[in-house]
Amino acid sequence: MAEKHLNELSPDLRRMYAKAVEAAQRDNHDYATTLFCQVLKTEPGLFEARKALRTAQTKRSAGESKGFFKKMMSTTSSSPQIMKAKMALSKNPAEAMAIAEEVLNGDANNPSAHRIIVDAAYALELPQTALLSIETMVRLSPKDKALVVEFANAVAETGTNADLAEQFLDELIRTSPYDPELQQAQKNLSAHKILDEGGYNSLAAGTGSFRDVLKNKEEAVSLEQEKRVQKSEDVTQRLIGEYETRLPNEPDNVKLIRSLAELYTQKARYAEALAMYDRIKAAGPADATLDRAIADVTLRQFDARIAQLNPFDADHAEKVAAINAEKAEYQMAECKLRTEKYPTDLAIKFELGVLYFKANKIGEATAEFQKAQGNPNKRLAAMSYLAQCFAKRNMNDSAVRTLQNAIKEKPGFDEEKKDLIYNLGIVFEKMGKKAEAIEQFLIIYEADVTYRDVSKKVDDYYAGQ
Repeated sequence: MAEKHLNELSPDLRRMYAKAVEAAQRDNHDYATTLFCQVLKTEPGLFEARKALRTAQTKRSAGESKGFFKKMMSTTSSSPQIMKAKMALSKNPAEAMAIAEEVLNGDANNPSAHRIIVDAAYALELPQTALLSIETMVRLSPKDKALVVEFANAVAETGTNADLAEQFLDELIRTSPYDPELQQAQKNLSAHKILDEGGYNSLAAGTGSFRDVLKNKEEAVSLEQEKRVQKSEDVTQRLIGEYETRLPNEPDNVKLIRSLAELYTQKARYAEALAMYDRIKAAGPADATLDRAIADVTLRQFDARIAQLNPFDADHAEKVAAINAEKAEYQMAECKLRTEKYPTDLAIKFELGVLYFKANKIGEATAEFQKAQGNPNKRLAAMSYLAQCFAKRNMNDSAVRTLQNAIKEKPGFDEEKKDLIYNLGIVFEKMGKKAEAIEQFLIIYEADVTYRDVSKKVDDYYAGQ
């Protein structure tokens, strides 16, 4: 299903759309949302109607948000619709989207409804519709890295809102400058902008000429190929050949060397990738992202050794265990070295805390997570782990306080918030506080019945009443 324009509608739908626009202009948002929803039920791909509906929903919600109790009732009444939409999503994404829009008619910022619309829009191949809801979610949770990266990648694919995506990315990169996911998202956006500024988008639209784009052709094509998540074998190999040819003439081009290292990594040529990274390391100042890249390639080498083992050997399990133990020892030692080398990088302290936690070194993990809270991008995740550390040491009251504080700081209702609420329920269970525990699980259940084992926990609780 492709996104449509107004001039592709039937006369009856165009008249209904016009009535909806007129109602919105008169601030009759109830009627406007009803009409827009009717239009979209017939033509889900009419992006002009979707965008106008979102504006009307926002104004309607703003006019109705008068009092905590009314807001609570609105959110609660939406929960059955959310569950209904989720059940419809796989079989009938258009129906799921229509149900989610009904939820947004009463609560324009409902993150669960927007997530359903995003998933349904991708299933229906409506990228602009998906982007519209992702943008709303990002505006509500601008510090949610996963959302910001998703938004940036969606922008890179659709070719709109690049400046806005850059603003959100820059804000996160300012607090977490060495995050590889953020850097990759930024690279994807840069590739899109080069294509756009180089004239490719206008050329595709029929408003530009080849003369406008020739000067940017090679760089644009290379960046566009690099940004694809799944590169075909021939493109990857062609890029390697191109960069290897350029390298003797550009021996100090750090960007070229690093790109070559990344391509070698994709082709599992790990020794060559490490040689490129070592070349950069020897020539330049300390770089936390470079050290992390070297560590990642080295860890892949351990996995490659396991993959090369004969699974039918009698001692296969022992060999795998030995390599994994060696891998874990390297990972811990390497992360400690990076922590000492970059003592102010709190993201590395968080990484080390996770390794300590997995190794059941709870005291060491606690210390690292307490420090990592100072990184705004890692703060809530660090608090979640910190609470789990407290719970493992039977410091349950401290675990509860930490999780409650984290929940207060977390806007919206995404996967991270569900995780915090779920962990709080688990701690209450451990303390024998069944009523308090089920209250947390119900919060998740009402929004996402499929989350972990909350459905079973809720069913078991009420079965025992």
